[in-house]
Amino acid sequence: MNKESLGLLAFGLRYIPMIAWVSPRVIRCDRSGTEIVVPLNFRTKNHLGSVYFGALAVGADVAGGLFVMNRIRKESLPVSLVFSDFQAKFLKRPTADVHFKTMPGDDLGAFLDEVLRSDQRMTKAVALQAFCPTVDPHEIVGEFSIGLSLKKR
Repeated sequence: MNKESLGLLAFGLRYIPMIAWVSPRVIRCDRSGTEIVVPLNFRTKNHLGSVYFGALAVGADVAGGLFVMNRIRKESLPVSLVFSDFQAKFLKRPTADVHFKTMPGDDLGAFLDEVLRSDQRMTKAVALQAFCPTVDPHEIVGEFSIGLSLKKR
């Protein structure tokens, strides 16, 4: 498990136990995008043998907010982060580990900088796609949009 995944696990254990229970792993988290993996295992599997939609929601939550959350933490920025809305399209049953990727072009760093210059709560829709690369690396199993809502404290 890499350092970012361990940090995410610690955050989950302290603040959001559901994240710790699902145990997503961080593959990549930088200005160009975020990719996390939700494993298919006894904790995340539904009665049909695919990843349960609640575990998929955790994956989308983490992938959508991780870059901004990391920057807020590392730079001790006075910003509160919540999600204001969540939309999901389940396109195919995810029957293997699910990779969540933010879509290119979502410049979350610039959005955070804009929030820091404002006294208003601001929301940005973050688009994500989910894949099961071990089954078919090109087939999208889900599409998500979450409203990342930030406000300077």
